[in-house]
Amino acid sequence: MNEQNALIQKRILSPGEQYIPLTNGTRVKFHFQTRKAKDGIVVDDSRKIGQVMQLVLGKKFKLEVWEVIVQKMALNEVAKFTVDKTLVTQYPFVSKTLRDMDKPKKSSHHCCGLSLQTEGLGYKDLDELLSNPCDLEFIIELVSVELPEEYQKETWQLTDNEKLNTVTKLKEQGNQLYKSGDYEKAEECYRQAVSIIEQLMLKEKPQDVEWLDLAKLKIPVLLNYAQCRLLSNDYYAVIEHCTEILQLDADNVKAYYRRGKAHFGAWNPKEARKDFQRTVELDPTLQNAIAKELKAIDKAQQERDLEDKRSLQHLF
Repeated sequence: MNEQNALIQKRILSPGEQYIPLTNGTRVKFHFQTRKAKDGIVVDDSRKIGQVMQLVLGKKFKLEVWEVIVQKMALNEVAKFTVDKTLVTQYPFVSKTLRDMDKPKKSSHHCCGLSLQTEGLGYKDLDELLSNPCDLEFIIELVSVELPEEYQKETWQLTDNEKLNTVTKLKEQGNQLYKSGDYEKAEECYRQAVSIIEQLMLKEKPQDVEWLDLAKLKIPVLLNYAQCRLLSNDYYAVIEHCTEILQLDADNVKAYYRRGKAHFGAWNPKEARKDFQRTVELDPTLQNAIAKELKAIDKAQQERDLEDKRSLQHLF
């Protein structure tokens, strides 16, 4: 850090309001203008790009020197930093990313060594900067500082323990929303919770203890999500989710029941009957409820048979 400080020169252009000590996880937003120190040529300007730059400290951003710079600033301060070329070798790649953000997305293209030699970065000035590094000037205006506890973190910023806590909160929030009849918002809570659990499961080896613990956590959340999809008549999604649950928990009564309802809705009567019959085998107390479901299937089948018979009569 001391070596870096020796290679960074600061000049205040407009003093700020207050200095806030920044810790890892702090989110800062700033406008910047980048110039070549040797001739003052402007390379980039965030206002012309049309967006404020955002960093979360401690997340290993490609251009580490920007994290160093913002920690030297007060809120709303404007300052010019002259930075030695050895600290900004990654800047052409950062600049390309920012410039490309507003462009229509094309097929995936990775900037590997071979393509870099043959095609460059796609910007003549950045190719020149890459082949002939020089000191850069950054004129920075620090417009926003949010400490970790002052804003809602995005999932990628969370530790594994924080993700687990978020799953619990989302599930509880979803349950409250469901009870109040706001099924759409409840579904979104469950969907987010399932997504986080699946991210965590990808880091574990299937069938290991940690993976199985996450699977147990996923089952009730996915069941709730499937119930919301059932209310939206998204029958095939319900069938898919409940089948996944049954692969994790072969005797899950709710999964059989909800999949039976979905098969009925999608008019798979044979599969619906099987699921309902398995439901009552696992939980005999549901016998009356299942009897009503089976009667509904029988009635619907009779109506369809009658309609088919009428259609055939019109053909002759």
